[in-house]
This record gives sequence, C-alpha cells and structure tokens, in this order.
Amino acid sequence: MARPFEGLRVIDATHVLAGPFAAYQMAALGAEVIRVERPDDPDQSRLQGTDPALNAARMGTAYLAQGSGKRSVALDLKHPAAQAVMRRLVAGADVFVQNFRPGALDALGLGHAAMAALNPRLVYCSISAYGQTGPRAAETGYDNVFQATSGLMAMTGTDASGPLRAGAPVVDYATGYMAAFAISAALLRRATEGVGAHVDLSMFEAALMLMSAPIAGLTVGGQAPGPQGNRFPSACLGTYAARDGLLMIGASNLRQQRRLWAALGRPDMVRESFDAGRESHAEDAAALAAIFATGDCARWETLLRHHRVPAARVRTLPEALADPQLAARGLLQQPGTLPGSEVPLTLPVAPFRISGGGDPVIDRPPPALGADTDAVLRDMGFGPAEIADLRRSGAIAPGD
Repeated sequence: MARPFEGLRVIDATHVLAGPFAAYQMAALGAEVIRVERPDDPDQSRLQGTDPALNAARMGTAYLAQGSGKRSVALDLKHPAAQAVMRRLVAGADVFVQNFRPGALDALGLGHAAMAALNPRLVYCSISAYGQTGPRAAETGYDNVFQATSGLMAMTGTDASGPLRAGAPVVDYATGYMAAFAISAALLRRATEGVGAHVDLSMFEAALMLMSAPIAGLTVGGQAPGPQGNRFPSACLGTYAARDGLLMIGASNLRQQRRLWAALGRPDMVRESFDAGRESHAEDAAALAAIFATGDCARWETLLRHHRVPAARVRTLPEALADPQLAARGLLQQPGTLPGSEVPLTLPVAPFRISGGGDPVIDRPPPALGADTDAVLRDMGFGPAEIADLRRSGAIAPGD
C-alpha cells in the first residue's frame, strides 16, 4: 500500500523549524518535497547546531532534524528569472508552504492570489508569527518569543526560578504539526470539491492551542495560572526525590490514586474526590516524599508499573533514546549518511504507524544546498542552455 501523500508535490519555501517540519512530515508520508532556498542566504538552520564543522558546511543539526526526504533547489527569489521558475514549480504542485513575513511574497508576485490564479487546485499554506491579518500581522518572531508572549513561560518554572522557556522548541514543532494537519484537511476538501485553499496559520495562536486547558480554567473558572513547576493540584502527580534521582508519578485519576496508595502500603491515604485531594495536598505530598526517599527510582518504577500507576525516573535524552520501546516502534530511522561523509544519520520521523504498509519513512538524507537544482529544472522541461542562462544571471546557484 502506498503512503498517504505519494503522488503529491509540495514546494517548501520555508525556513528555520516550524515550516520545514510541516513539509518534513509530508515527505515522510510519501510526498515529493522540493525545498527552495536562496543560494547566498540559505535557511539559518543550516548554520545552527551543536557541531561547528557542520554549521560551516551549511549542514547544521538544526537543519538535519527536518531536512530528510526532500530535494533542494537554490533560487534567488529576488531575481525575476527565479520568480518565473518558482511560478512554473507552483503551477505543477499540490501544496505550497511558505513562512515569509506577510506581504513579502505578494511583492514578488508569489502571493496566494497570484498562485491560486495560476493553479486553482493549489493548497497554499502561509505560516507567520501572528497571522496574515490583525494589528500584529507585520511582526516576526521565533519559538522563544511565542513561549513568552503566549503565557507559556509564565506557567513554566517556579516562584523562585521565575519564568522559564521549555528546553525544546515546542511551539515550532507544534506549529509544524498543526500546519501539516491543516494542509491535510485542505487536501481532503480539494479531493471532494475540487478547489484549493489558503491556509493562514499563526504561531502565536499555535502556542495558545498548547494552553487550551489553562485558557478554559481562566475563561470559565476565572483563575489565571501561575508558575507550575513540578507541582500539580493533586500530590499524586509530580516529582519526588528518590535515593538516586527524581521520580515523576502520574496518578491522574481516582482509580490510579487508590492503586498508588495501595502499592505504597498506605490505603488510609486514599481521598474520595479531587477536591479532597487538593485540601490534603501538603499532608499527601509529605507522606509521598518520605516514602520515595527510602528507595531508588528503579524500585519505584517497577513497583508502580506493576500496580498500573504511571511513573518514570527523570531521564536524560541519551537515556530516553536507549529505551527498547523505540527500537520496537521505529521512531528513529536512518535515511543514509550525511552528504559528503560516511557519518550515518539517525533521526526521529513520526510518532504513529499506519496499517497496510503506509508507515512514515524518510528515504533520503538531508540534501546539500541546491543539490537538486539542475535535476528539478530538467524535470520541469528546462534545457541545458536555459539552465546555463539562469546560472549566469544569478537566478540559481553557481553549481550543484
């Protein structure tokens, strides 16, 4: 069985993390994704990561994280000839994804209205900081800014630490998933109604979607959330110090809480309602802290799992990746080696499986900048002389 997006062509004119990650998810599900970047000013993620040598080679780990499965075309979209190439690309595409500042591509003749006139079935996705409309539409921003402006940072940390950003760029990746979902919805409607769409996605609003429960607590219950730290309304959720590290327990309903106290030999501590648990938080937390301090994390993990109580030692990323569950599920895949080297790549793909052989797969490593320019142009019908003219004009990269 084919992967769900096989046969679809996606033009990925995005940069940094959110937009490229949306297109990466479509590539993993079989779409042909053509990544477009400027030859002299590539995506900044190519220059960012943990390895200075890779950054210098324009293959930074921030780019590698969502560059697989794509073809790379280097076009200077400020050049009229490159704009003409882009229009030809979009004319034969199903999806166009871009995250330029609102209005930037319109000024180049590559905005939604122009592209929809050229290709009425096109799903055109615009990812921006605050959306295409509204008083802040012209502003730009990044993950850390949206964590701050959405209230997410104010909930993270403690009174002592002050607001903290999440360690991972959660807004970027959440935005990428939301964009891929919105594009999928637009493609489904196109399949039934035969028309394209303009998807207008705001990263600020994506950040607020991650705050849905706190928003309901504020708008319905009238309570503004403060710093959460590792504390929950119930003491049966949260971190406790064991002898060799921190243990996170997640007895989030009354059944699990009864099993937790039974496993720990304290059935007398069972509360009959969540409200009662809130009132007894300090007493319950003190009892749990005293118990967990007497053993190591492995002991408590084994005991609590046996009693079907979610619990885990707070682990590092290397420890998490060593979990045998990942090998059984196939989250991590090896699409090949880093271009120009023999270094194997191991990258996360998608957290789901689709029965019948349609699982997400990354089948090619992240390309070097412009590596597929000539091949893509030839596929579009450009002859050698035309490609040479584009190269001489500066519209495309000097060479593959």
